[in-house]
Amino acid sequence: MRKTIDYIVIALKGAAMGAADVVPGMSGGTIAFISGIYEELLNSIKSIDGQALRLLVTLKLRRFWQKINGNFLFSLVAGVAVSIFSLAKLMTWLLGNYPILTWAFFFGLIVASTVMIGRTIPKWNVKIGVAALAGAIAAYWITTATPASTPDTWWFIILCGAIAVCAMILPGISGAFILLLLDKYQYMMEAVSNYRIGIILLFIAGAVIGLVSFSHLLSWFLKNYRFLTLAVLTGFLFGSLNKVWPWKISTSEYLDSHGVLQPLTQRNEWPDIYGKALDTDPQLLGACLCAVAGFLLITVVEYAGRRAGKNEPTTGS
Repeated sequence: MRKTIDYIVIALKGAAMGAADVVPGMSGGTIAFISGIYEELLNSIKSIDGQALRLLVTLKLRRFWQKINGNFLFSLVAGVAVSIFSLAKLMTWLLGNYPILTWAFFFGLIVASTVMIGRTIPKWNVKIGVAALAGAIAAYWITTATPASTPDTWWFIILCGAIAVCAMILPGISGAFILLLLDKYQYMMEAVSNYRIGIILLFIAGAVIGLVSFSHLLSWFLKNYRFLTLAVLTGFLFGSLNKVWPWKISTSEYLDSHGVLQPLTQRNEWPDIYGKALDTDPQLLGACLCAVAGFLLITVVEYAGRRAGKNEPTTGS
């Protein structure tokens, strides 16, 4: 049985996931993985099935709550929600005022995460290597793809919700960036800002469908092809480093929901080329220090999560 302090720790992990979700190019799934709750999260979401809905409809609320691992999900979601609402402005300010240092910190986070997940695979071979390469290529392609023009029909909004939420629980892939690729980021931001309830509900419906169905699929892969799946996820993280490289030059832009120009597609440059092209200080030393800080932070979190995991049950309330 978990104690109150255990749920506080879970809420803090949720807060870290929420912080990642408000950062373009970052994924809450990455934080869930490195903090040791990824599989429990998948299994808890997977438990929301027909039987759980029948328990809810027949008002057998206690059994429903136990079946879906409700205490865990509630603590995690509460942490995510608090973090998103409280940290969104901070992250926006940091990215607006200290973009190189902020992205360098995230770069260090993902490098450490890639090493950490890759280390969970006991023996690398050709098959594992090919799986990791496939994941890296897929992530790289996603992060360099050019957004396409897409319809505003009801079925496509549902599809966007399903795809975006799947990306959010995949380490290394940002759901917000997927919406940009699908040409629906600004559309959804405007829908939220203008309280267009119908569109929001369609998106949420898609998100629920995608989350429940994808959690089953991913959980099945982890159960039956664990090391191959971990290899793909490792590759995903490595491929996503392209997205968080600190020195970027915009090649195209878009107007966000507030009418402010934001970078849409960018190309990575070496620090010296970046500095010369924009006639600015590339902040190389500061960026290196921030990257090292990010790497050390994940190392400490992973170590703490591993120690806590020895005394924490994997499922149940």
